[in-house]
Amino acid sequence: MTTDLIEINDFVVLIGATETREIERVPCKLDDEVIGISFFGSGEIQMNVSYGDSVKSIEGQKGTAFSFFGNQGAEINYSILPSGPFREVSIFSTLKNIQKLPLHEKELYLRHLENLFSSQEDFALGPKVLMNHEMQMAISKIFNTQFRETTRLVFLKSQVIELLSHYFHQISTQQKTELRQDDRDRIQHAREIILNNIDKPPSLKELSKLIGMNHNKLNKNFKQIFGMPVFKYLQNQRLQKAHQLLKREEMAVQEAAWFVGYESLSSFSNAFYKKFGFRPSEINK
Repeated sequence: MTTDLIEINDFVVLIGATETREIERVPCKLDDEVIGISFFGSGEIQMNVSYGDSVKSIEGQKGTAFSFFGNQGAEINYSILPSGPFREVSIFSTLKNIQKLPLHEKELYLRHLENLFSSQEDFALGPKVLMNHEMQMAISKIFNTQFRETTRLVFLKSQVIELLSHYFHQISTQQKTELRQDDRDRIQHAREIILNNIDKPPSLKELSKLIGMNHNKLNKNFKQIFGMPVFKYLQNQRLQKAHQLLKREEMAVQEAAWFVGYESLSSFSNAFYKKFGFRPSEINK
């Protein structure tokens, strides 16, 4: 795995990526009392944490984010699974540095991650959320930026602040919506079906039957969690995938359009321009 470790004010930001086709294991040792928040843009990991006489296993999957507390007594091992390109952004700060933050920023941590600050163990897990569209866009921007050196640092700082803001907002949203866990699981299943059939997705009615939920409730709950209706989310994911394929020069414009389900090249080009501000043919110019 290639990693980029950057210090931004009182935060350490780890940007990790790999294209592994085999299980890749990455050890991690903490040297202070740290709170971390990990955002998974793509791929899948299994995180095994040993501390004292305890062992905890945590799954990190595309489109999820979670927080955790750890100290010198926690031994963390990542197993990156060969489920496609892996992209992760993790933001770390020591408890001491969080206490030094401006009051309104510090209160966000204390209010939403209270159990991490009061943990008597060497490791504790905080809230896990499904990433909304804005969070996924921020991750995409981090990995696709053309900025370098000082300009890149300024840009990454803005994206880190955006990710943290949306993470805390998602925690508040989940608490307010009070969706049952089985409903959350069904919405997550719906999302997986969409992503696995991005070129030929089921209709809303078909998707409702596949997950066993009324289509009106599906759209409402999906929007609550991801910030947009089902097929608006699908369109965004299609364009993100096309952007990735074109950026890596894996396909020509027409091929990328077909691959993500657009039959009309002009419709694809117009949607792409509306989202990114430039035509797909201009992406590497």
